[in-house]
Amino acid sequence: MKFLVQLTLLIFLAAAAQAQIQVELKFKRLQYVAHEPVMATVKITNLAGRDVDLHDESGQRWFGFEINAGEGHVLAPLKQSAPEPTLHVEAGKTVTRKINLTPLFPVQDLGAYHVRANVYFADLNKFFYSQAKVFQVADARPVWQKTVGIPDGIPWAGEVRTYSLLSNRFPDHTSLYVRVENKNSGVVYTTYSLGRVIAYDEPQAELDRANQLHVLHCAAPRSWAYSHIGLNGELLAHSTFMETRTRPRLRHAADGAITVSGGRLDLPIVQPARSPAPKLSARPSSVPAED
Repeated sequence: MKFLVQLTLLIFLAAAAQAQIQVELKFKRLQYVAHEPVMATVKITNLAGRDVDLHDESGQRWFGFEINAGEGHVLAPLKQSAPEPTLHVEAGKTVTRKINLTPLFPVQDLGAYHVRANVYFADLNKFFYSQAKVFQVADARPVWQKTVGIPDGIPWAGEVRTYSLLSNRFPDHTSLYVRVENKNSGVVYTTYSLGRVIAYDEPQAELDRANQLHVLHCAAPRSWAYSHIGLNGELLAHSTFMETRTRPRLRHAADGAITVSGGRLDLPIVQPARSPAPKLSARPSSVPAED
């Protein structure tokens, strides 16, 4: 009987230890286009019954990901990231963060990726893991492409950039993507969605005098999305034009600028340049919304 009591107590303590920290991982979509941001949403819940501080200990990082590309191939990080600062989590509280995996791991190759988030709790010298989640990376259909030089007088003058517009079909919609890369060096600066697209009308693409890209595409019946993209992929502006008696069209102004002619401006949006992936304890950087 004493043995059974001890065994029951051990099982109870083991279960309690397992419940100290709960880690949950989610992806908004199953499918992503190669090189676009893959945003992982991580929820960390403190079930320890007291406030805890999650921190590095003896060289062990308190937070990380394990990514398997199949056939037991575990991906190493692209580079050693800066240590995450200590995260204080109150008893019973949940902390939610979004992390962009694309700059952290080599997840640009086509195929399926299995991901687990892990949290190291130094107080117990124990790891806690999320359930494994899967996302797939595919490439999109090329729609338009042009290579340009960077003009004199601005950073990286003399280098070249290739703009590409890509169309990707999801189960319930089609999205238009932009990719900016230097094909000479093999560097892809960015890939992201410009929003949903109606397939019956090809997107318009024009370059201004600074070789920045302007795109106008039909996003919904009588609704057109305008995007202004910089030489390193910065989304400089995004707005919507409604079709009236005239259909919106891109036009070259006399000074070399690009303007939208026709239609009516609706819901103008200006977004800042994209910034590096945030730390877990920081607020997520601004990225184009996922479809």
